[in-house]
Amino acid sequence: MRRKISSVKGRSALATVLESTVLESTLLESTVLEQTESSKEGKPRKEAETRKEVVPPKEAVATAVRYLLEELATLHPGRTLEVRVPPYGAVQCVAGPTHTRGTPPNVVECSPEVWIALATGALSWEEALNDHQVIASGTRASLAGLLPLC
Repeated sequence: MRRKISSVKGRSALATVLESTVLESTLLESTVLEQTESSKEGKPRKEAETRKEVVPPKEAVATAVRYLLEELATLHPGRTLEVRVPPYGAVQCVAGPTHTRGTPPNVVECSPEVWIALATGALSWEEALNDHQVIASGTRASLAGLLPLC
């Protein structure tokens, strides 16, 4: 498979997204601590006053998602399973019976945030399935054993 996104560009975008995610979770944890401490003092704080949202740039998310999809297809070549991460991309991967026309029989679909978490190991396949964060249809629609990618 010919890469459309260089490893350097993909890793850089992924680092940007992960840095934003870590920063956001750190801010949320400190907010909870501040709220707990202030409520002990009898001064309840409004969440809007202390919560800061850190959203990674859309271009970084798109590049990171596409890079990780390319990694999956490179590490596990084939056309048995289609992995979709709307609106950013989709790849066919995993060796086995091939699919050529129409809707593939084995499809995994998830949001960009869930895909990045799965691909980086922040979320396990089993957790994503149990929490209904992924849609998996078909007898071979599983990413168990293929993730994390990095």
